[in-house]
Amino acid sequence: MSETPGPENSSIDVTVKPSGAGCVECLAEPDGWWVHLRRCAQCGHVGCCDSSPAQHATAHFRESGHPVVQSFEPGEDWFWDYASETAARGPRLADPQSHPGDQTAPGPADRVPEDWRDRIH
Repeated sequence: MSETPGPENSSIDVTVKPSGAGCVECLAEPDGWWVHLRRCAQCGHVGCCDSSPAQHATAHFRESGHPVVQSFEPGEDWFWDYASETAARGPRLADPQSHPGDQTAPGPADRVPEDWRDRIH
């Protein structure tokens, strides 16, 4: 893995908390749901992964130019750099480190369609 520079890198702000416990855009849509979550290391935006129908984390990168995300799944601490399309390492970000452990993946539980496996990328 490549090494992402520490907190002095403008792509990573270790003080910013995540925007919430789920994908911001999916939660704003009545039928929005996600497979897994990604957290922007620069602004804290929580978006859904590229396996999810809407791929909001990648859309956030394209719209904002913020290239580095970290997994927002319990037990995972890896980073991804969209700009270089490589896995990376980064510093510990502000808590919480993941969505709540009792939150389902995919989620939110009450919105995930029964045929969700047929709808993922």
